[in-house]
Amino acid sequence: MRKVPLGNTGLQVSELCFGTMTFGKESDEAMSEAVYRRCREAGIDFFDCANVYVGGVSEQILGKLVAGERDQVILTSKVYFKMGEGPLAKGYSCAAIMHHVEGSLRRLGTDYLDLYFLHHFDEDTPIEDALRAMDDLVTQGKIRYPAVSNFAAWQIVKALGVSAREGLAAFRCVQPMYSLLKRQAEVEILPMAEAEGLGVISYSPLAGGILTGKYGRKDLEVDGRLRVSRMYQNRYARMSDYEVAQALCGVAESHGYHPASLAVAWVAKHPALTAPIIGARNLEQLEPSLASVEVDMTEDLYAEIGALTPAPALATDREEERAE
Repeated sequence: MRKVPLGNTGLQVSELCFGTMTFGKESDEAMSEAVYRRCREAGIDFFDCANVYVGGVSEQILGKLVAGERDQVILTSKVYFKMGEGPLAKGYSCAAIMHHVEGSLRRLGTDYLDLYFLHHFDEDTPIEDALRAMDDLVTQGKIRYPAVSNFAAWQIVKALGVSAREGLAAFRCVQPMYSLLKRQAEVEILPMAEAEGLGVISYSPLAGGILTGKYGRKDLEVDGRLRVSRMYQNRYARMSDYEVAQALCGVAESHGYHPASLAVAWVAKHPALTAPIIGARNLEQLEPSLASVEVDMTEDLYAEIGALTPAPALATDREEERAE
């Protein structure tokens, strides 16, 4: 597996990142360890987590797994969503961020995080407060780089401007949703990240498993995330999502690939991408995503897959400029 630059941080990371939200939920400790070991064997050294994944259990399991090789891997975690009760349970007050980073460090069994993500935009707290807290954490050596997930491009750029004006540590990586079924990031987030030299680790390249084709034409009784998660059912409510998945399966069969391999490789092909975040609850699910690095994603194949869904409108709506 290739090593690729993480934006302008100077870090070199694996071209795939593994997301650990299944650890302690769909994957028990034994399976989590098996999946982790297979990722390491394949060359992955980049692992994404969050404090809210299984109420902190995912961090605990990941912490045990990296204990003997902490300096060989890149670890992330996140803050924003509710953890516990009381005034520090949620959000970006300085006290809340300081409280939650200590919890993540303790559960992960480490002195520092390589990347620490603001997990969602906070309408109730000035972004300056969160940025000052993140800057303090960099100064204290508890995080290496601030990062951001689920922000709009204008929110990220506003934060970058505040960091520049105030001399604060700035975001160095972004984590948007991005897949063949969710392409909004192409409009502003990915071009912004590329222009600003930010790393990009996008999540959900398989669209909750839909792009594997296993749900057929929207059979939500199939064992998987969509059967049990109302959030995912709402996110992928359109019948056209499942029709696209079937079309992708046809493309995959004609080219001799697993559809999951093609879906991940298509995301990875975007020039702004550092590493797609893959996930799996078992080894059988993991292998096709690992095999994405072996896909010969030619320009023709990239265009063929991209044509299965409409490209989102340009930010200016000047569609005539696409032909220029």
